Amino acid sequence: MASLCMNSLPLPPSSHSKKLALTEASSSSNGSIAAAATASKPIVVSGNPPTFVSAPGRRIVAVGDLHGDLDQARCALAMAGVLSSDGLDLWTGGESVLIQLGDVLDRGEDELAILSLLRSLDMQAKAEGGAVFQVNGNHETMNVEGDFRYVDSGGFDECSDFLEYLNDYENDWEEAFVGWVGMSERWKEDRRLSRNYWGPLNLVKRQKGVIARSVLFRPGGPMACELARHGVVLKVNDWVFCHGGLLPHHVAYGLERMNNEVSLWMKGLSECGNNPKIPFIATRGYDSVVWNRLYSRDISDLEDYQISQINAVLQDTLRAVGAKAMVVGHTPQFAGANCEYNCSIWRIDVGMSSGVLNSRPEVLEITDNKARVISSKRDTFTEFHVVDYT
Repeated sequence: MASLCMNSLPLPPSSHSKKLALTEASSSSNGSIAAAATASKPIVVSGNPPTFVSAPGRRIVAVGDLHGDLDQARCALAMAGVLSSDGLDLWTGGESVLIQLGDVLDRGEDELAILSLLRSLDMQAKAEGGAVFQVNGNHETMNVEGDFRYVDSGGFDECSDFLEYLNDYENDWEEAFVGWVGMSERWKEDRRLSRNYWGPLNLVKRQKGVIARSVLFRPGGPMACELARHGVVLKVNDWVFCHGGLLPHHVAYGLERMNNEVSLWMKGLSECGNNPKIPFIATRGYDSVVWNRLYSRDISDLEDYQISQINAVLQDTLRAVGAKAMVVGHTPQFAGANCEYNCSIWRIDVGMSSGVLNSRPEVLEITDNKARVISSKRDTFTEFHVVDYT
């Protein structure tokens, strides 16, 4: 299944729903990508953050949890056909749409670099008539809450480096953030060569890292505002994407409403003033959008009636949102990306980060009403789980 990494498109700051038509440009000449990227109608985005996307004729690729592993992220994006393999971090997807399903943060040391890469690809993709979107996962919302339990020591170091690097740009956020992916390795190497670097044992350095991360990710902080550009659920054409799983009461509550509330909370704002409450239905509780694991459970240990009940909930949700299928991350699939319930749900978190399972990257591709998994074996691409939705 080919990967679809999604980054949100920059929309004007407003709490009201917006529509953004992306200007079409010539498609990439990169082999099969060029053949698929023949759409002539613009991509239209509704919502701020993006919630509903019309992307006529586009090839869609989705990638699951990345957890701070930049090398594996690049591998997955190259496998998806949207990132150059020459180390220049160039968009090669033409008019493709890439969707990343959250949990970029925690368990690795290159979290901000991955977010920077996705933003850079977002800008490049729009110039070619494509798009990159992201949805936030539970680890994004945890960090905005100040819950740093799963932060790698290198993740704290990266925050310290980035905050210092940001000062050099006189707080020109856009230029600094987009450029960080190209600078982060140099800062990391300089830090490790420093006489004062003792690794995780340096308690002063760790304290500095915690403070830096708090400054960056607190509601209203620069990284929290960057995450606020993305919602917790995204519908692209006839497919719905979220980190954990969407339920009927989420749809009844309102997808744009949830995305709006999460975004305002991350910005440190609310419709009634400052200090908004954490959006419970989207980000807290076992059945919230970012934490739900109902559809990702291994069904081999379930009774038939339990499987039927879960499938009924899934079908009710898809009917309510008007989608053919749902794509989720959040729960590592030890046997690789897969689909269940007559392929109404795709589970694409394969635990690729070295901080999780360090497994082989796999990505999901959706094109011409077909979905397939793309994996790699001995530097060659293979495909499986090909499903036709026509």
